[in-house]
Amino acid sequence: MKNLFSKSLSKKKVAVIGASFVVFVAAFGFVFYETTKKTVAVTLDGEEKVIKTHAGTIEEVLEELDISLHSEDYVSPSADTKVNDNLKVEWKPAKQVQMVKGNETKQVWTTADTVGAFLKEQKVSLSEHDQVHPTIDTKIKNDLQIKIDKAFSLTLNDGGEEKQVWSTSTTVADFLSQQGITLNELDRVEPKMDEKVQEDAIINVIRVEKVTDVVEEPIKFAVVTKQDSSLTQGTEKTVTSGQEGLLKKEYEVVLENGKEVSRELVKESTLKEKQDKVVAVGTKVIAQTVSRGTNDNVSKEFTVSSTAYTANCNGCSGRTATGFNLKANPNAKIIAVDPSVIPLGTKVYVEGYGYAVAADTGSAIKGNKIDVFFSSKSAAYRWGRKNVKIKILN
Repeated sequence: MKNLFSKSLSKKKVAVIGASFVVFVAAFGFVFYETTKKTVAVTLDGEEKVIKTHAGTIEEVLEELDISLHSEDYVSPSADTKVNDNLKVEWKPAKQVQMVKGNETKQVWTTADTVGAFLKEQKVSLSEHDQVHPTIDTKIKNDLQIKIDKAFSLTLNDGGEEKQVWSTSTTVADFLSQQGITLNELDRVEPKMDEKVQEDAIINVIRVEKVTDVVEEPIKFAVVTKQDSSLTQGTEKTVTSGQEGLLKKEYEVVLENGKEVSRELVKESTLKEKQDKVVAVGTKVIAQTVSRGTNDNVSKEFTVSSTAYTANCNGCSGRTATGFNLKANPNAKIIAVDPSVIPLGTKVYVEGYGYAVAADTGSAIKGNKIDVFFSSKSAAYRWGRKNVKIKILN
């Protein structure tokens, strides 16, 4: 009985020792496994974490972290680098963005953090006038569209003021908006608003305005004649003096860049009525011939130098020094004299010309010289210059 109990106790002891050994080995193995891990500081897309790993390479480390590595991703050090204790690893996943530059569009993989870093990565240089959408400090994300508008030089003529400007616009309308130019209702633009803007082009903004111009103009009076039998034929007398009227005209004037291009009369009104000049014209006929008499009617006879003239010469008014109208009386017998020799109004008889009245003067008629009147130039030319006898009649 005692022997049986002793054997049973020995079996239990062996079992306990065996179990303890297994536990020890397992614990030792676990401790050994954990203590042989390497410490790695990993930065995953900007997020830092520290891990312990038995991975042999950086690629295996990332696989342990369920990260699928793409060829475009950024890994530092390289993915095949051996893992050692206290290694620092940085991983940035590549993002696909769309880059639009002018008429060119392409898909690009990038690990840049911002639009600015992306442009630097792509070696895209920008001038101060170029534009980028979105802005350069925008964070990169998948499927982001980055549009680059390169600026070009052109000429802007706004209302006659010309200057050189830079633009990234595609149409004239976009360009004007970019330049902060506002159009009024009547303004127009050349080229048209929907046309594309070209480098070195000239954009003309024509400023159009309509204004009202008020002008006052004189109304000329007319000369009205009426016959007067109490006045000698060929004489005139002013009955009523003429006075000009005043007319107000309103014009609609179109100005382009300050210069008048059209004018349209829209309204007119009379401010002052005109007053016509009334002239009385004599109709009383006075015989211009002197009846032939005897020598008793002749007070004096002498020889004079004579020429001839008409009422139709350049600068001639057609009126004599006494106011007689030669044009209205082409058949009259009139001579021009020196009044100090032959007084005006004297009735005379001129050899070869006939009876006449001294009713005119002339700057060249001095002394014993007379000028006889003819209605036609041909008759005056035929008379010419000659000496004739003249009789002064009583």
